[in-house]
Amino acid sequence: MKKYIVLTVLFALPICAYLFFSSGVNNFVKLPTLTPNVPEVSQWTSLDGTPIQLKEKITVLGFPGSEIIKEKGNAFNLDQKIYDKNKEFKDFQVVMVAPIGTENQAKQLMTELGTISDLSHWHFVFAKPEEIKAFYSKLKLVGQLNDNLATSNVYIIDKDLNLRGRKGKNKKGEVEYKEGYNTISAADLHNEMADDVKIILAEYRLELKRNNKRKI
Repeated sequence: MKKYIVLTVLFALPICAYLFFSSGVNNFVKLPTLTPNVPEVSQWTSLDGTPIQLKEKITVLGFPGSEIIKEKGNAFNLDQKIYDKNKEFKDFQVVMVAPIGTENQAKQLMTELGTISDLSHWHFVFAKPEEIKAFYSKLKLVGQLNDNLATSNVYIIDKDLNLRGRKGKNKKGEVEYKEGYNTISAADLHNEMADDVKIILAEYRLELKRNNKRKI
């Protein structure tokens, strides 16, 4: 009798595991849009002079402010917890909007980060302070930039220029709102942001598969 019980358990466990994981895919839910029609950044100058745009890219958008080197720990956290794990996805990028006059600081940061990561999808663009404030206001966020035009939060922008985040009830049934991810907190990046980036990337992979099937 015990033999049959053991065999039943061994047979049933893989099936239960398969059903569990496959149900997760079938119940896939998009990350909510918090702000549609995010403005472009292509009008601003990048470090190497190449135009940078958000359209058709999955972007992690940041505002490092005028003290880039002082806050470089935030960039290192973002690099290790988010960027380095997703940089192979060709449509994924990090874009930092910084004040004109901080170009040398940005170059120094890129040099330091470049010793541990390939930064081909990590970009800086530079704008006047009033332009940064106007751009940030159009994101319609609860959080604000500080006096240095900086925030420790970064934001997810999808290919269609929508700012995505968490809004509504979470898995526990609790009301949740999350517009940005705190780069000071490795846990926030490793847990919540990593999960949300996976959702966005999975969403676009599904879209690509559907588009490819239609072309066949």
